[in-house]
This record gives sequence, C-alpha cells and structure tokens, in this order.
Amino acid sequence: MLPSAESLEGKPVPSVVFKTRPHDAWQDLTSDELFKGKTVVVFALPGAYTPTCSSTHLPRFNELAPVLRDNGVDEIVCISVNDAFVMNEWKHGQDADAITFIPDGNGDFSRGMGMLVDKRDLGFGQRSWRYSMLVRDGVIEKMFIEEEGDDDPFAVSDADTMLAHINPEARAPEPIVMFSRPGCPFCARAKAALARHRLRYTDISQSQKINTSVLRAVSGRMTWPQVFIGGELIGGADELDSHLAQRMAAA
Repeated sequence: MLPSAESLEGKPVPSVVFKTRPHDAWQDLTSDELFKGKTVVVFALPGAYTPTCSSTHLPRFNELAPVLRDNGVDEIVCISVNDAFVMNEWKHGQDADAITFIPDGNGDFSRGMGMLVDKRDLGFGQRSWRYSMLVRDGVIEKMFIEEEGDDDPFAVSDADTMLAHINPEARAPEPIVMFSRPGCPFCARAKAALARHRLRYTDISQSQKINTSVLRAVSGRMTWPQVFIGGELIGGADELDSHLAQRMAAA
C-alpha cells in the first residue's frame, strides 16, 4: 500500500546517492546537492519512453518550466527508475533542457519515498509510482500522489495542478508552434524574439520533411516562418513582433 500524501508532507526527502552521467562521465549526486537550499518541484513516473510519461507528463512540465521558475521554483526534477543512459537519451529526444533528469536506477529514492511498486506483470520489474511534490530545502511541503490501482492513473501529479498549488493566479502560457526553414534569417529573427520574451515553442523545421506545400496547407501561406500561438495563426517575423509588442503593452 502506498503512503498517504499527508504522511509524507513535512518530512525530509530520502538521503540517497544518484548515479548520474552528465557530459558522458559518471558523477555521484547526493540528495543534499539536489535539494538543500533550493525550492524544487519533483515529478516521478513509471518509466522513460512510456506513453503517458512521454506524451503528457514530461512535456507539460517542460512547457510550464518558465512559469514555475517565475513563481519561485529553482529546479524541476524528473525521477524515474531507469539508468542514466536511458534518462539522458530521453531528455535529448524530448528536447527538455528545462528539466533535470535524475536516474533512480536501483530504486533507492523511490523505495525511501514508499513509492516503489511491483510492475513485473508488465516486465518492468520495480518502478516508481506516479506522483509530484514540492520540496523546500530538502523537506516535502506538498505531495500529489495518483490513486492506487491496477492501471496507470494520471489525474493529480500533472504540471498544471502543481502550478495552481504554488500560485493559483499564475497563467499558463499558450502553446506556440513555429514552422521554420534552416538558414532562413526571418526564422532566426522570430526565434530570437520568442527567446527574448522567454517563450518556449515547438519548432517544426523544413528538415523534418515539412515542405512549402505542407506549410501552405496548414497556414494558407508560402513564406517562412509561420508561427501559431494557442492554435491561432500569428504569421511571420514582422507579425510576431507586432503580436508580442501588443502583449507587452496589455500586460
């Protein structure tokens, strides 16, 4: 049986040593180094590359990372019972530079949290249950634990729930997608404008087999880039500059 959120809140996180591999070299990372003196949001999940983890849980935390940081969070940590090689490749594949990926390869941290569960029926061995938590200076302040069951529930450990707990008035950013072309100066201008405003976006490049015909079918236009915000076509670099200026004026 999993522990209740209330039984964990107010307690320190488990003291363990994580076997990480930044820059292709082994490095031991202690719980104190990860948590002490910082405000950290942690989300733990059953496994890298698994469907809910890859399509929803991780991407939304990555998307909301700037807002969480604006609201006092120093670091956003993803923990899974996977080895460092798997976690590093998953991070690269998800383009999730805003997230710190921590391999709990032996399950020591998950076991210490009381969140290590048996997934042998799926061939997974032991894995972490899905949860998120807010940790201040190594002490658990708030826990969101998914309801125990036979499947893989995902209802309360999401990024939006965590953001609403930290600041109910915080506004989540609208999703931004840019269709760009390698070597395009206008695309570079648009990317720089989004970066100045600290807005994360998904770049769909022509190198990903998105040609002018596809661009025209999606946007009705044939010039690069084309930027969509919240499902609305904004347009190219000039139109994006105007849109961002209006947003700044209205803020």
